[in-house]
Amino acid sequence: MRAYECVYFVRPDMEEEALKALIARFNSIITDANGEIEKISEWGKRRLAYEVQDYREGYYVLVQFKSEPDVAKELERLFKISDDVMRYLVTRMEEVS
Repeated sequence: MRAYECVYFVRPDMEEEALKALIARFNSIITDANGEIEKISEWGKRRLAYEVQDYREGYYVLVQFKSEPDVAKELERLFKISDDVMRYLVTRMEEVS
């Protein structure tokens, strides 16, 4: 398994229940594929550097996890087709020895 870090932000006007469900859905993609979530940090609403989809703010979430490479690809695919996710970045973390 490889270590990954994923940061994404969603529309700031989402209901709290819908937001929690969306975060849980993305986390379940990792855990259902035998991945391990190491850390989840919800940064909350932050001002964006520039306007994205007519929004000036976004709700940021950072997830650090370990999984097989196909799980990261599936997450990217789902982020891409989700209307609520405005931007995302999934990166592979280097192993420090």
